[in-house]
Amino acid sequence: MFTLEQLNEIHDRLGAMESFSQYVQALQALGVEKYDSYLTDGHSEFFGRDGHKVASPSVHDTLSICNKSDSEKVQAHLDLHNQGKTSYLEMSQGLADSGIEKWTVDTHRMTFACYDKQGRQLLIENIDSN
Repeated sequence: MFTLEQLNEIHDRLGAMESFSQYVQALQALGVEKYDSYLTDGHSEFFGRDGHKVASPSVHDTLSICNKSDSEKVQAHLDLHNQGKTSYLEMSQGLADSGIEKWTVDTHRMTFACYDKQGRQLLIENIDSN
């Protein structure tokens, strides 16, 4: 069973965009099967076997999530962030403005997916497992 301290250590070591696939692989090795990150306040919920769940605290002030979702804007904000042109908070604000409530990372499928308030999946990407 993983702890918040273990999750924080992995995030501190590998939480940058450049090492995202390594971050996800390290979480998987720790026993995390998936995690959800919520744009409203940046907290995440990590899920493991047998219903094990660990939630992280909020990491930024509350963001308002737009009621209308726009998958093209979502992709544009993610592309900017992947190119290093936005900070984590700027990306989060852009995704919230595009109607994203949360993103989910599946450590077994190695996927990253964005969902709106209605639970609709607006985007799914494979995570490069290099």
